[in-house]
Amino acid sequence: MHMAFLCPVCEQQTQCECNDGTEVLKCEHCDWSRTIPNDAIDNGATHSCIACGCGDLWKQRDFPQWLGITFVAIAATLSTIAWAMYENIWAIGILMAFGLLDYIFYAIMPDVLVCYRCRARYRHSTDEEAIPKFDHETAERYHQEEIRLGNSIKSPPSQ
Repeated sequence: MHMAFLCPVCEQQTQCECNDGTEVLKCEHCDWSRTIPNDAIDNGATHSCIACGCGDLWKQRDFPQWLGITFVAIAATLSTIAWAMYENIWAIGILMAFGLLDYIFYAIMPDVLVCYRCRARYRHSTDEEAIPKFDHETAERYHQEEIRLGNSIKSPPSQ
């Protein structure tokens, strides 16, 4: 399983491969390390965050945000031009075509697991079906915890 997380000490993004035999999680930029519990990874699956120990994970599509925003910007620009030229059918067709393209990309993209607390991302995990989708109540609970404790956890940039 591929893992991307922000180091709690130097706040640099670190990527690593974790499997059943991995014993220590290390930052490649500083000397921070954390011992991984023996039961944290089971046959390529994790049920809790390896970086912070949080038991709440959620799954989302591993769809690059920049690509989705690019689709919206191009579709809006092209359909606005077509609409301004009184080509209503083309304007609607452009929007529908980009909507279909977006849906196709969304359907074929794999899932990624994300930690609510530290926003660590886990790709190629084998237990994605057991993890629920995003829950606003749980996210708000961790957001309020972050505010109360004064932590400023930044999420790793998506790739």
